[in-house]
Amino acid sequence: MGPARACDEAFIKQLQGYGLTTAHILYCLPDHPSLLQSYIWQEYDVAPKFPVLNAFLTFWRTSLEGPLHSVRVAHAKLIKPAELRLASGEFVLN
Repeated sequence: MGPARACDEAFIKQLQGYGLTTAHILYCLPDHPSLLQSYIWQEYDVAPKFPVLNAFLTFWRTSLEGPLHSVRVAHAKLIKPAELRLASGEFVLN
Protein backbone atom coordinates (compact mmCIF):
# COMPACT_ATOMS: atom_id res chain seq x y z
CA MET A 1 0.00 0.00 0.00
CA GLY A 2 1.14 3.49 -0.76
CA PRO A 3 1.37 6.40 1.64
CA ALA A 4 -1.86 7.90 2.96
CA ARG A 5 -3.05 10.88 0.95
CA ALA A 6 -4.38 14.04 2.51
CA CYS A 7 -7.09 16.11 0.85
CA ASP A 8 -6.48 19.75 0.12
CA GLU A 9 -8.14 21.99 2.72
CA ALA A 10 -9.68 24.21 0.01
CA PHE A 11 -11.23 21.15 -1.67
CA ILE A 12 -12.79 20.02 1.61
CA LYS A 13 -14.27 23.50 2.12
CA GLN A 14 -15.78 23.39 -1.36
CA LEU A 15 -17.42 20.05 -0.57
CA GLN A 16 -18.89 21.66 2.57
CA GLY A 17 -20.63 24.35 0.47
CA TYR A 18 -18.03 27.08 0.44
CA GLY A 19 -17.34 28.99 -2.76
CA LEU A 20 -14.55 31.28 -3.88
CA THR A 21 -15.40 34.84 -2.85
CA THR A 22 -13.60 37.84 -4.29
CA ALA A 23 -14.11 41.33 -2.86
CA HIS A 24 -12.91 44.48 -4.60
CA ILE A 25 -12.49 47.00 -1.79
CA LEU A 26 -12.07 50.72 -2.39
CA TYR A 27 -10.89 52.72 0.59
CA CYS A 28 -9.71 56.25 1.30
CA LEU A 29 -6.10 56.83 2.17
CA PRO A 30 -5.78 58.12 5.76
CA ASP A 31 -3.43 60.98 4.86
CA HIS A 32 -5.15 61.82 1.53
CA PRO A 33 -8.92 61.29 2.01
CA SER A 34 -9.72 62.43 -1.54
CA LEU A 35 -7.69 59.54 -3.05
CA LEU A 36 -9.05 56.01 -3.34
CA GLN A 37 -6.90 52.90 -3.12
CA SER A 38 -7.95 49.47 -4.38
CA TYR A 39 -7.55 46.18 -2.50
CA ILE A 40 -8.52 42.70 -3.73
CA TRP A 41 -9.48 40.13 -1.08
CA GLN A 42 -10.07 36.46 -1.91
CA GLU A 43 -11.12 33.61 0.37
CA TYR A 44 -13.52 30.66 0.53
CA ASP A 45 -16.83 31.77 2.05
CA VAL A 46 -20.52 30.82 2.21
CA ALA A 47 -23.10 32.91 0.33
CA PRO A 48 -25.36 34.80 0.98
CA LYS A 49 -24.27 35.80 4.51
CA PHE A 50 -20.49 35.78 3.83
CA PRO A 51 -19.35 35.33 7.47
CA VAL A 52 -15.63 35.27 6.58
CA LEU A 53 -15.87 38.47 4.51
CA ASN A 54 -17.92 40.21 7.21
CA ALA A 55 -15.33 39.27 9.84
CA PHE A 56 -12.59 40.71 7.63
CA LEU A 57 -14.53 43.95 7.04
CA THR A 58 -15.18 44.26 10.78
CA PHE A 59 -11.45 43.85 11.39
CA TRP A 60 -10.78 46.52 8.74
CA ARG A 61 -13.18 49.02 10.32
CA THR A 62 -11.87 48.49 13.86
CA SER A 63 -8.13 48.06 13.26
CA LEU A 64 -7.12 49.89 10.09
CA GLU A 65 -7.05 53.63 9.47
CA GLY A 66 -8.29 53.79 5.86
CA PRO A 67 -12.10 54.19 5.87
CA LEU A 68 -14.01 51.96 3.45
CA HIS A 69 -15.55 53.62 0.40
CA SER A 70 -17.17 50.62 -1.32
CA VAL A 71 -17.03 46.83 -1.55
CA ARG A 72 -17.98 44.79 -4.64
CA VAL A 73 -18.41 41.05 -4.11
CA ALA A 74 -18.25 38.15 -6.59
CA HIS A 75 -18.92 34.56 -5.52
CA ALA A 76 -18.68 31.29 -7.41
CA LYS A 77 -19.07 27.70 -6.32
CA LEU A 78 -16.27 25.90 -8.08
CA ILE A 79 -17.68 22.41 -7.50
CA LYS A 80 -21.27 21.87 -8.53
CA PRO A 81 -23.27 18.69 -7.79
CA ALA A 82 -23.23 17.47 -11.40
CA GLU A 83 -19.47 17.92 -11.67
CA LEU A 84 -18.43 15.67 -8.79
CA ARG A 85 -18.21 11.94 -9.51
CA LEU A 86 -16.48 9.25 -7.52
CA ALA A 87 -13.66 7.48 -9.31
CA SER A 88 -14.31 3.83 -10.00
CA GLY A 89 -10.64 2.89 -9.97
CA GLU A 90 -7.07 4.12 -9.88
CA PHE A 91 -4.32 3.24 -12.33
CA VAL A 92 -0.72 3.88 -11.28
CA LEU A 93 2.07 3.96 -13.85
CA ASN A 94 5.73 3.74 -12.91
